Amino acid sequence: MQTPDRTRITRFGELTSPEAAQRRGALLILPVGALEQHGDGLPLSTDTLRAEYVAEAVAERLAGRAHVLPGLPYGVSPHHASFPGTVSLSARLFIDVVSSIVRNLGEAGWERILVVSGHGGNGASLGVVEQDLLATHPDLHFAWTLVGTLAPEASAKLPTAEVSGHSGESETAQVLAIAPSAVDRSSLTAGVRTLQELNAKARLSRIKPPSISVRFEHYADNGVLGDPTTVTAEQGEVILEEIVTRLTEYAEAMLSL
Repeated sequence: MQTPDRTRITRFGELTSPEAAQRRGALLILPVGALEQHGDGLPLSTDTLRAEYVAEAVAERLAGRAHVLPGLPYGVSPHHASFPGTVSLSARLFIDVVSSIVRNLGEAGWERILVVSGHGGNGASLGVVEQDLLATHPDLHFAWTLVGTLAPEASAKLPTAEVSGHSGESETAQVLAIAPSAVDRSSLTAGVRTLQELNAKARLSRIKPPSISVRFEHYADNGVLGDPTTVTAEQGEVILEEIVTRLTEYAEAMLSL
């Protein structure tokens, strides 16, 4: 039986403790997602699937210089709470969990940590984590990103509706590419597509900055922004390639710090 090449392990949890100690110079990537409604056709784990896929793809490209931490499959999702299947952490708890993970690793000798979030609702909390760590661990190289912001060129080529986003064209295309068996294609349905369909507060929420929050049942009965029926897995592959390429370039820069 051939002995596996343990130098090619990318998942941090599969390392032994001595192996982990030898790789303190590596970049650690923490994928965070959410467990929440994504319309009638996408899985509850959509944001986690995307974050984990991107994290693992970046680690593979960095060939032993990055490892993917076990992910956090719950996020800050109060705006989806009225839909079945949604489980939301409070912002404070999410901040505490992520901060604790990062501080433990930083104090154990890892200097570079990148959080990849598949859920936009985690962004404000991750910003707080970043500022807190800057105060308490100024020498730690900590960065975070939202998956959805990393493919502006590919996303711009999608046939998106005037109102698009959650469970819409881009997310659906990505999940079709990552885990097609997890998508109930026969149940994919459009949600709100135009600003005229929104009430006054919901319309205001689409103008940023400033920022104002709206629960998703006030957007559409199915919680969808856009039309997920118009995209393909091939389009998702193009989006994911741009995301992984951009993030790998950023990770390379972090490793040079």
